[in-house]
Amino acid sequence: MRSAWPRLLLLLLPLLLASAAALAAPPSDATWTHLLQRHVVVIDGGHGSQVDYAGMRRDQDQLDAYTHQLSAVTPARFNRWGRHDQMAFLINAYNAFTVQLVLTRWPKLSSIKDLGSFFSSPWKKDFFTLLGRRSDLDQIEAKLRSSTYADPRVHFALNCASIGCPMLQRHAYVGEQLDRQLDAAMRRFLGDRTRNRYNPASDVLEVSKIFDWYGGDFEPPPYGSVAALLAQHAAQLSTDPKVVARIRAQRVSIDYLPYNWHLNGLPRP
Repeated sequence: MRSAWPRLLLLLLPLLLASAAALAAPPSDATWTHLLQRHVVVIDGGHGSQVDYAGMRRDQDQLDAYTHQLSAVTPARFNRWGRHDQMAFLINAYNAFTVQLVLTRWPKLSSIKDLGSFFSSPWKKDFFTLLGRRSDLDQIEAKLRSSTYADPRVHFALNCASIGCPMLQRHAYVGEQLDRQLDAAMRRFLGDRTRNRYNPASDVLEVSKIFDWYGGDFEPPPYGSVAALLAQHAAQLSTDPKVVARIRAQRVSIDYLPYNWHLNGLPRP
């Protein structure tokens, strides 16, 4: 009697290959997108958002399950992904772990900075595991800013739970859509008049402190400088054709607005 093993192996091979591919692929962000859709409210004509932290607290088991999924990714698995998949993973991790950090003291805080002190930073709390090691939010940001990725648009995707930050989007970042998502995040942020605006009284372009803190990240191509980036996106900064023309010609001085560190939560009753 002929052995049934070769036939059985042929039947099992597609299942084994599919399982191996699933283990190698980036983790599903369906849970994170569900939480964002449920608990993030878009405001200011699509340029800002507020987080329903009470709702996030009610669904914390789902948030914890998602961050546990992120923590389970090994360096070997991560290194098999493409650049965009890696960046999307790190952006989602930063934003999800930030929400998780806020929930450790919510509602007894008015700013994420309340979670630190004069001697310690909330962004340096190593309260989670990522890529096989204890980590903090600063380490994720540093990895995204490294020469491996070198895409300053990530500054418009990372949300530090503060009003001054670029908005927390109502979707997870996905590798295959990352370029489009980062471009959209940048346009929304630049079009937010609470963070970036032309002041006709002083003839000054008042922009977010992010451009001051991370100005060097915008110097390599394709931008060249913060002024050059703002010139490229002048139409997001003003609706006045004359002002737009002057911004494009880099004939407007730039000043940096104070950063609003108040929590980006829904107003409390």
